[in-house]
Order: sequence, then structure tokens, then C-alpha cells
Amino acid sequence: MRALEVVRPGPLALVQDLGRPGYAHLGVPPSGALDVPALRLANRLVGNDEDAAGVECLFGGLSLRAKTSCTIAVTGPAVDVEVDGRAAGSHAPVWVAPGQVVTIGAPATGLRCYLAVSGGIAVDPELGSRSRDVLSEIGPAPLKAGDVLPLGTPSLPGGADVVLPTVAPASLVVPIEPGPRAHWFEDPAAGLAKTWTVTAESNRVGLRLDGPALTREAEYAEQELPSEGLLTGAVQVPPNGLPVVFLADHPTTGGYPVAAVVRRASLPALAQARPGTLLRFHSSTRVWNR
Repeated sequence: MRALEVVRPGPLALVQDLGRPGYAHLGVPPSGALDVPALRLANRLVGNDEDAAGVECLFGGLSLRAKTSCTIAVTGPAVDVEVDGRAAGSHAPVWVAPGQVVTIGAPATGLRCYLAVSGGIAVDPELGSRSRDVLSEIGPAPLKAGDVLPLGTPSLPGGADVVLPTVAPASLVVPIEPGPRAHWFEDPAAGLAKTWTVTAESNRVGLRLDGPALTREAEYAEQELPSEGLLTGAVQVPPNGLPVVFLADHPTTGGYPVAAVVRRASLPALAQARPGTLLRFHSSTRVWNR
């Protein structure tokens, strides 16, 4: 049997692929890997299609025992990877013999590492995806010790032998565009350009920020919205004025105003933003209040 057995899951380990877009009308978030380039790269290193399912590992601590010979690769931030206690390194394909244990340490920067294995994780898909959605609880449950993950059939080796890892910075400048309710706020571009801090309440649903609260325009101070559709990257502002940046497992509708939208290219960096990371939003758009 081609499979991996979970020895230790670490703080949180989830099966993720590129998600299940297209089901917002059913109330189902897109889900999928938060750091999409990292999962795509890991799959290329082991010879998989880029959309194969792997394991998203939050802050390391994951140990897996190979039930068959396979090739693994770990990407995301730089992290220690060991095979039976011997250093193997991240961002490179590593061959693993049956019975050997792969262990991922805690990254020095960033939050989420991605483990791909030749053949991909072949759990049963739901709505066309093998991703775990933590909001609606669709997809395979968070991994626990003793779980056995079936693997698909491996294909040809990857096209890269080694790739330099990225370093997650301690502060971010995040490009945004005006949201549909930017006009609800006093000078929203300037307010969002101030320094925000990522809080420990952040998760795959959204990045919660602390800082100088945004103030609504007087005419909208007591007004509420009917629920509106939400996109990944929407910067929603609840009544306390502290923004929430929605990530892949976000709700598909929401009743608080969306002041801005993060450009898609910046979402992988937000996936690696630890609590305490400093963040400023930046827009090149001149007119915000519409």
C-alpha cells in the first residue's frame, strides 16, 4: 500500500490542494492552500501536477512514517527537515525508504510549510477538492496521530533539484484596491496606510489586525448592511474599526463593509504572517471615496 502514517501532527496539519472555487452560491468557501506558490513548488519538486494534494503544516512539528518508498519535498519558509533523525533539508526532493520517518521542525520565520509526496495525497475528494475547509468543515479532518494517508501513483521526477527558500519578513506592505464600501470611512486610504499588527486570533478564515481603528463617515455611523458577497482578500471592517483580511476559508457573504481588497499576488505573504507581524496597506489609486 502506498501511504504515509501520521506519527505526530504538530499544532495543526491539514490536507490541502488548490481548493474548490465555484461553490460560493452554495455558501462554500474556495479553501485550498493559503500559500499557493509554496504548494505548487513542492509538487513540482516531487514530479506531481501542481494541483496535487499535500499537507499544510502550521508551525512545524509534523512527523510522517513512509509505508512505501516515495519522494517528498517541503517548501514555504526555510525549515529543518529530518529523515530518521538525519538532516535532509527543505526546498529539495528527498527520497524516503519504507519505514523511515520524516519530521518537519519549526520554521524560523513564517507560519506554514507544505509537504508534497510523489503521487500526491489521495484521500477522497469532496466537491472536487481534497482541501480541508475549517469554516464549513468540508474535506478531510485535521490530521491526528495514527491517520493513514493514501498516496496516488507517482509520475516523472520534478524539473528542479533545489530551490532557495524565501524569508518571511517581520513587516509587510500590502497592495490594495478600494473596496465597494470604501466611502463609508473617513479617508480610508490614509487609515489603512497606518501600521497594523497581526493578532493571535488570526487563522485560515481571516487575518485579524490591531491598530488605530478606522472611523466611519457620520452618515454611515449607525447604518448596517444586508449580507453581501465576499472575495478572498476582502478587507472587512467590523464596528470596532479593526480590519479583518479574509483568506481562503472565508465566509462567502458578510454584513460588515468591505473597505478594500488585497491584490491576489500578496495573499501568499499574508499566509506566512505570524502574530506580531507589522503590516501597512498601500494603494496607488487616487480616488477612494465614491
